[in-house]
Amino acid sequence: MDIIKWSPFRDIDKFFDQDDFFPVIPAISRKSKPAIDIYQTKEDVVAEVALAGVDPNDVKVSVEDDVLTVKGEMKKEKETKEKDYYCKEIRSGSFMRSMSLPSHVKADRAQAESKNGVLKITIPKDERKMLKEIPIKIVNKK
Repeated sequence: MDIIKWSPFRDIDKFFDQDDFFPVIPAISRKSKPAIDIYQTKEDVVAEVALAGVDPNDVKVSVEDDVLTVKGEMKKEKETKEKDYYCKEIRSGSFMRSMSLPSHVKADRAQAESKNGVLKITIPKDERKMLKEIPIKIVNKK
């Protein structure tokens, strides 16, 4: 049985990640953070990070205390005065995402590969640290 970690800050993070929470400061909007999917198989925890247009050499991945952190920089060619932007949504600059993983993992055995703009991080689960279910003995008092 897998135990899903509860994060007390998950709801707060979702609240502040709303695009319309900071309408005046677009750099804080969710658009500047890469999307991330985290799922688990029987043996691994897998994270897939959308990094289209980001050079994988500009990305750093770390796992510490069952928290995955992906940080890097979205670089963009210099803006030119000749362009008359009608809409400008492509962001540049640094980003960082940290997510609690749903299981204990072996951080030293993590692997990452980049393919078609998606960074896939595979981290083996650490079965030794998994919580074991403890049976409850029921005592009937009469």
